[in-house]
Amino acid sequence: MNKIFLILKREFLTRIKKKSFLVMTILSPLLIVLFYAIIIYFTINGPGNEEVKTVFVDDDYFEFVTNKFNNNKVFQFEYGSTETLTPAEFLKANPKYFALLQLPDSFGINNLQGVKFSAVEQPSISQIDYVENEIEKIIKNEQLAHFKIDEVIIKKINDTKVIINSSKINLENATEESSNSGAATALGMGGALLIYMFIFLYGVMVMKGIIEEKTNRIVEILISSVKPFQLMMGKILGIAGVGLLQFIIWVTLILLAMPLVSSLLMGDNVKEMANVASSIPDTMPAKAISGNAFLDGLLAFNYPYLISVFIFYFITGYLFYGALFAAIGSAVDNETDTQQFMLPVTMPLIFSIALAQGLVLNAPNGSAAFWLSIIPFTSPVVMMIRLPFGVPTWELLLSMALMVFGFMFTVWLASRIYRIGILTFGKKPTYKEIWKWIRMSN
Repeated sequence: MNKIFLILKREFLTRIKKKSFLVMTILSPLLIVLFYAIIIYFTINGPGNEEVKTVFVDDDYFEFVTNKFNNNKVFQFEYGSTETLTPAEFLKANPKYFALLQLPDSFGINNLQGVKFSAVEQPSISQIDYVENEIEKIIKNEQLAHFKIDEVIIKKINDTKVIINSSKINLENATEESSNSGAATALGMGGALLIYMFIFLYGVMVMKGIIEEKTNRIVEILISSVKPFQLMMGKILGIAGVGLLQFIIWVTLILLAMPLVSSLLMGDNVKEMANVASSIPDTMPAKAISGNAFLDGLLAFNYPYLISVFIFYFITGYLFYGALFAAIGSAVDNETDTQQFMLPVTMPLIFSIALAQGLVLNAPNGSAAFWLSIIPFTSPVVMMIRLPFGVPTWELLLSMALMVFGFMFTVWLASRIYRIGILTFGKKPTYKEIWKWIRMSN
């Protein structure tokens, strides 16, 4: 243990003293905040300084569309007749127009096919969606008017909006707890992405460090003084300490920034920022993220509990995958050869983060989510997504126990590969040879 500690100490101190560690530890949270601030800004304010495009609406046969389209920061609409000109001839003769919108002769409330949008450049999906939504609004109003429904009533119907304030009932003590599915989704995905990023970042760091020492033949000197298992564990635990320190610094910076964030959220722009929810995908329901319900939902979570579980899965998940990355690094001579072995190791992580955005978020307590949060290969990511939605204690304890057994097994497996691979040079091993290394008794 003394030798493991010495290697751990060296790996830890060597990395935290680098300028790159200090710079990225401070800059990474700022870059993340800046990244999301830019997204929110452009979501609220549109595409920036992009020139407003003019769309000409041909109303030869459908005067009911005249002056019915709503102008926005992207499009403004003008109306008239193209006479006998084709779309190409009309747009060439009128270069100020970005596009020509035409409705077929048979278009009406009973036939919505055949709308043509001819543009001088390829329109984006959001631009097409906007025009489609505008036409749909006009047709819906025409359908309501067809049944002689008053315009005031039509407007009232169109403005109808329902927001559900959800809560969670604790059956054990028969109490009601405030909750918000949007806040739970945001918090769960944030924790899962952090673990996903940390495992990849520091796992690859272990692998590269081993390859570098093996290539420089430094490892031959080290092995004369320590056992391969001690060297491997010292490197893995030392880099784990670096990652944990970096996470603690990030959490501290976030807590210090909370008063500033709260003051910004309580400002006049809070309602406008809440409208950002309308652009969030179906996996994060827009209504669940709007208004004070989202902020109240975020404040209702037991953060000491969430952070402690996060640290557990961060450490065990890193040890689980870090040992496998160490085994890969010991088996090859250069980074190019790692690709053959990286795919089987990283696929479960990629698989879990891909399923998390659909299957797990839509049914956080379903059978698929349960099994994915129990299996050690996927549990660090999936359990963090499920946690804010509420996980029974027995499921969490079972997942933790299997995670501990899982990383103990991968450490043992990696040590079997490491003890031979670390002194093997000149040839990339096959899976068959690695299997022989694992089975070899001495």
